[in-house]
Amino acid sequence: MTTPTLSVKNLTVSFPSEAGRVDAVRGVSFDLEAGKTLSIVGESGSGKSVTALAIMGLLDENASVSGSVMFEGRELLSLSDKQLSVVRGNGISMVFQDPLTSLTPVYTIGDQLIEALTTHQRLGKREAVRRAEELLRLVGITDPQSRMKAFPHEFSGGMRQRVVIAIAMANNPKLIIADEPTTALDVTIQAQILDLMQTAQETTGAALIMITHDMGVVARTADDVLVMYAGRPVEHAPVDELFSRPKMPYTIGLLGAIPRVDQSSDQPLVPIKGNPPILINLPPGCPFADRCPIAQAACRVEEPPLVPVAGETHLAACLRSDEISGTGTIDGSPVYPIPEPLENPVEALPRDQRPKTLEVRGLCKTFPMLKGALVKRKVGEVHAVKNVSFDVHEGETVAIVGESGSGKTTTLLEVMDFAPQEPGEVIIAGTNVADVRSRAAERKLRRDIQIVFQDPMGSLDPRMTIADVIAEPLVANGMSKDDAHVRVSELMELVGLNPAHIDRFPAAFSGGQRQRIGIARALSTEPRIIVLDEPVSALDVSIQAGVLNLLNELKAKLGLSYLFVAHDLSVVRHIADRVAVMYHGEFVEQGEVDDVFDRPQHPYTKSLLAAIPIPDPKVERERRIARAAATTTLAP
Repeated sequence: MTTPTLSVKNLTVSFPSEAGRVDAVRGVSFDLEAGKTLSIVGESGSGKSVTALAIMGLLDENASVSGSVMFEGRELLSLSDKQLSVVRGNGISMVFQDPLTSLTPVYTIGDQLIEALTTHQRLGKREAVRRAEELLRLVGITDPQSRMKAFPHEFSGGMRQRVVIAIAMANNPKLIIADEPTTALDVTIQAQILDLMQTAQETTGAALIMITHDMGVVARTADDVLVMYAGRPVEHAPVDELFSRPKMPYTIGLLGAIPRVDQSSDQPLVPIKGNPPILINLPPGCPFADRCPIAQAACRVEEPPLVPVAGETHLAACLRSDEISGTGTIDGSPVYPIPEPLENPVEALPRDQRPKTLEVRGLCKTFPMLKGALVKRKVGEVHAVKNVSFDVHEGETVAIVGESGSGKTTTLLEVMDFAPQEPGEVIIAGTNVADVRSRAAERKLRRDIQIVFQDPMGSLDPRMTIADVIAEPLVANGMSKDDAHVRVSELMELVGLNPAHIDRFPAAFSGGQRQRIGIARALSTEPRIIVLDEPVSALDVSIQAGVLNLLNELKAKLGLSYLFVAHDLSVVRHIADRVAVMYHGEFVEQGEVDDVFDRPQHPYTKSLLAAIPIPDPKVERERRIARAAATTTLAP
């Protein structure tokens, strides 16, 4: 038996709060060997990041930490912050979700790389500069000599994450912890970062902890998987075993809630109903019992321990794990019953027989490039959108996909702006926006098109109650407050919210509930078409599944049309009828969603689809071998 690089035993972390003690981590244990990757997964608030910060010794002073964290045979929890600072960056390094929080904006990239090297190694200035340039080159940043002089704001998000990985690799650490390193990145950049993390691991020989909520990333990177819920592990198994034979209902729910880019399905996703518990004074029994579809009375008596269920390497914390078959069924029925798909009567009509709710012809948008500190002068133009044309029919979802900067959101904003287009036309429900010449006419047209934004908290006024938020468009269009109040209750029921919570403020709701509030507000004017700008990108997969099902349900019930923008092609395949692929402001491919996904014609579309991790370890292993073979073939 080899000595593990990291051994965590019964780690607990708690914080004081006004409501009582928050038990954020409750008995986490695992061993991690050199060169292996452990993925820690779970919903927001499950304790993943707190576990990583406890290992690194980066928690606030008010945190109470107990248990054991052994790194290369040395207990870390007993070390002072000064002693831990020698370990951090040298023996253990960390890659955070947002690279801007890891990089100091007033120092150059070179200064920060050199600091990481000279803090832990005795290097001369010239040698440190040479090593820093070598690290930048290793993480794929071209012209490292000049880029060393750049500041973080001069790099894109993906480039900044590359710099953070270079800093993490600088001193050949034995353990790298990556906390959601690809969450905010485009799929192609995500694929590059994941490949880079693998390169960093192979270069340094380090063990890797990958914290993520994306099961596709888990399938692509992990050797073992630790599933956390309510601050504790509920399943721990090798990656192939966990994906093929999950034994904990929570894990089954996470896997069932994921849309897949490689499969077409008309079936609704299977969301996990409810929300994770608040980790203050937890009641006895399994914390997942209130959300579990197979919970029994015994599940509410005592919290089940994490015990072997299918060999010594597969552990689960469920009283009924022995009854669950490898396919996620119990007594021959699915653990999570699959919802019946709703029939959309509008879709029964051929597309060309349905009215157009939105038509865009020859849309262009150009931004001037200005130079000068006091007197601005135009030095060029940026063509953000170039001659874009598409239409959306009643009861249809049209998705626009592409990387950041491709022009997706600019296209949406031009549609919503109601400004006459030169050149181009925007026609909403049969009315050309160029013909709208009065405020009253514009207000009337705006009833037909509404928008749901990416960040629900950023689009909801925190000082307004939910009743006021949803009623605002109604009152603005002349409805009385009493009638609006009745309509708000109807809308809350329609989107799956409890009308009894009508007087609460947005902060009292979860992320998924806040997005439902945004959808209810968009529905208040009974629009013909709803514009959705990355509506589920900030949500956990279980919450995301519920919102996607809701959108499909509303489309069937109300005959709505959607213009949907996303960078997650798995979500697009599940919800869209047609898709347009955007690159540098132009559509390079568009058509029926299954045609584009199964038979892509443009190289850019092919690269987007190839970059998306598939939640199947076997498929991902075969794709990795194919990529390696292609790289070997192309090598000189």
